[in-house]
Amino acid sequence: MGKSNMGEMTPLHRTVTTTVTDYWNDSCSIQELTYAIANGAVGATTNPTIVLGVLKKELPAWRGRILELIAENPTASETDLAWKLIEEMGVKGAELLLPIFERENGRKGRLSMQTNPTFYRNSKAIIDQALHFSKLAPNIQVKIPATHAGIAAIEEATALGININATVCFTLPQAIAVAEAVERGLKKRDSGPMSPVCTLMIGRLDDWLKVVAKKEDICITPGHLDWAGIAVMKKAYGIFRQRGYRARLLAAAYRHHMHWSELIGGDVILTIPYEWQVHFNNSDIEVKERMDDPVDPRIVDELYRKFPDFRRAYDENGLTPEDFDRFGATVRTLRTFIGSYRELEASIRDFMLPDPDKKEAR
Repeated sequence: MGKSNMGEMTPLHRTVTTTVTDYWNDSCSIQELTYAIANGAVGATTNPTIVLGVLKKELPAWRGRILELIAENPTASETDLAWKLIEEMGVKGAELLLPIFERENGRKGRLSMQTNPTFYRNSKAIIDQALHFSKLAPNIQVKIPATHAGIAAIEEATALGININATVCFTLPQAIAVAEAVERGLKKRDSGPMSPVCTLMIGRLDDWLKVVAKKEDICITPGHLDWAGIAVMKKAYGIFRQRGYRARLLAAAYRHHMHWSELIGGDVILTIPYEWQVHFNNSDIEVKERMDDPVDPRIVDELYRKFPDFRRAYDENGLTPEDFDRFGATVRTLRTFIGSYRELEASIRDFMLPDPDKKEAR
């Protein structure tokens, strides 16, 4: 990892050393982020599902701190305490990334912290929380959903100097709406370096189309659905470059190696879960630039013909902002994030009010 001999570098380290592509750790776990930084990662991200997963995996390390938070905040609700925990996890990750942030003059080395997923319809609530998060550490990036209300929040947050990372985003229309909102926000600012990011959750688009295929009994060539998110990402990348959008694209929601290997060489960010990082680093996949290689037109054609939601995701005008909240992948992801958030609150409740019916309460 990180050795001077190129042949001894891991595939991910070689990716970021030999191309303009960056990668982030898709978690705020200190153990996982430490591994990622050693392999060349320059950022990290969180969401309610990720935070819940870290808590389950590292509960012994956090148990004492949760009990301290409960004692230190005698009037706090489980919701208040859940957010204190989320913020502490995020700040600890941000501290690890701070040397990179300082070395790169703020362009890299940020940790993305996600706003409350239940706020997806409320621009003001999103902006207020984004302002709060931005003050927790100098290298916090704030994740805002690419919903109808979220697009307005992205513009305002950017104008306020908050570095945003648009999330809950799966389609070209959403990505363009994010980019345009960022541009409007940047025009309202006079100075200060900004590093706005637009996530495309490419694996979650694939997931949704697979659900559609099963529900509607659509027969499709095996493997073609694994290219849907990649096709949208590559098309978006071409448009972002052509129009000079200052938001940087980020690929998320990994399902297979092509979500890394097909995007190598692009001036983009790949946010990769720890397990996939290890998998890629143990692979023999050749590290070479493929971002500008087009997806096989026969694959795009079949997806386009058979899936109206692929057309909506792939066409620039396939969705209006009013449609964003109703798109299948958006609804599925918001439900997942909100469900994880509620489960995290329930985990805190178990510390505050241990179940007396259980033999061993926490």
